[in-house]
Amino acid sequence: MSGGTAEALLARIASGDHKALERFYRDHHGRIHAFIIQRVGEPALAAEVLNDVMLALWRQAAQFQGRSRALTWVLGIAHYKAMDALRRRGRDAALTDLEDAPEPTDEADVGAALAALDDGELLRFCLGKLSEAHRAVVQLTFFEDLAYPEIAEILDCPVGTVKTRMMHAKRGLKRCLERAGAAA
Repeated sequence: MSGGTAEALLARIASGDHKALERFYRDHHGRIHAFIIQRVGEPALAAEVLNDVMLALWRQAAQFQGRSRALTWVLGIAHYKAMDALRRRGRDAALTDLEDAPEPTDEADVGAALAALDDGELLRFCLGKLSEAHRAVVQLTFFEDLAYPEIAEILDCPVGTVKTRMMHAKRGLKRCLERAGAAA
């Protein structure tokens, strides 16, 4: 089918083609939804945000200028819609699966808590300890497989800032993981 690339679909959406919006959703909703869940941590809220993203896509498709990949542009919209949703809910943007766990009171308790986690839980725990800005660059780089210029566009910051955030994120993850290794 011609006109099936994300960029071509955006052009058709901009001209009011409802079928193109349906096709874009069918082709990309899974990736966009997963991206949003990484930010908001709740499937129900992620579904709301995905609806907001698709509505914004319908309304703003004509603003896509082709300076990046279409999906990069849409993930930028998703990032800001997710942050808006968290602000509206008055929630801390650094949600993790371990949010309900009691906070350890001293270094020994932290070590015991970290030692009890498996590798996946440990990584989620350590990612949750990063600031939203640092966590976002890690997720976009390693989970979304985006290049620094694409991440810079999504986060609306210079490429140098993305690199600096990645450096700090890696240091933070290393410290957290080393602490966990020492606790095991």
